[in-house]
Amino acid sequence: MTQPLKVAFESDGVTLTGNLFLPDAADAAGPLPGIVVAGTWTSVKEQMADRYAERLAAHGYAALSFDFTGFGESEGEPRDVENPARKVRDIHHAVTFLAGHPAVDGERLGALGICAAAMYMSDNTASDPRVRSLALVAPWLHDAEICEAAYGGAEAVAERVKAGLEAHAHYEETGEVTYVPVVSATDERAAMPYDIDFYLNPERGAIPSWPNRFAVMSWADWLMYDAVALAPRIDRPTVLVHSENAAIPDGARRFHAGLAGPKDILWTEGTQFDFYDSEPQVTVAVDTVAAHFARTLA
Repeated sequence: MTQPLKVAFESDGVTLTGNLFLPDAADAAGPLPGIVVAGTWTSVKEQMADRYAERLAAHGYAALSFDFTGFGESEGEPRDVENPARKVRDIHHAVTFLAGHPAVDGERLGALGICAAAMYMSDNTASDPRVRSLALVAPWLHDAEICEAAYGGAEAVAERVKAGLEAHAHYEETGEVTYVPVVSATDERAAMPYDIDFYLNPERGAIPSWPNRFAVMSWADWLMYDAVALAPRIDRPTVLVHSENAAIPDGARRFHAGLAGPKDILWTEGTQFDFYDSEPQVTVAVDTVAAHFARTLA
């Protein structure tokens, strides 16, 4: 991996840590278009955002990956809470940092969201005119209907929301965060109670900087978040890269249909987790995204 610049910036009084990937000096000519990159829910930057940022740098972009508030190397308490509104604000501040960096042309900024970060990048783009172009890879884009389909029906969703609200109340009262695993093949309390190789394999995503813990109080904010409704507010050029065998393709279709600006979607092959670190999915996604940014950030 190309050695990135370790950077830090403020987000609502919290110091976030990121990696800024730049093209080789011989390839860089003047201020570069800049791309903010983020990955799946609960993830740290080393799991997939760094990979995409490094590959975008090889295509001539200044690409910033970072840890959200309370995750990885970034500051913030409580830790490992999936708070969509907070993550959207973090992205906004990441855009501010990138726009002000001397290597970056602040008039040519894009955003890349992988899996759940597709929702957060879309949310920020809808209200941040500085982001001129949007790309979403294996996007997880949900609303109430999709959550019910994904999580076992309305009753199952209501149970998780109730558990989340109770865990939040417990935190407010005691300062204690209730955690369960993000992924487990044996613990049915896990946010994803499945044998998922990407998250359980140390050669892939089971890295030391990712604690595999999910704050139960995250459920309410996560499940009540409506990303599909964001699409009509996004008039910037947008590309999606997805697969019928990846997560919730119906969400991608509905989101794409609702977009207000120029749009494209590439349907390719692979599972959700293939897009995080496997070939040919990563190369297909990076090449598609880089070409999109070349057209729209010229």
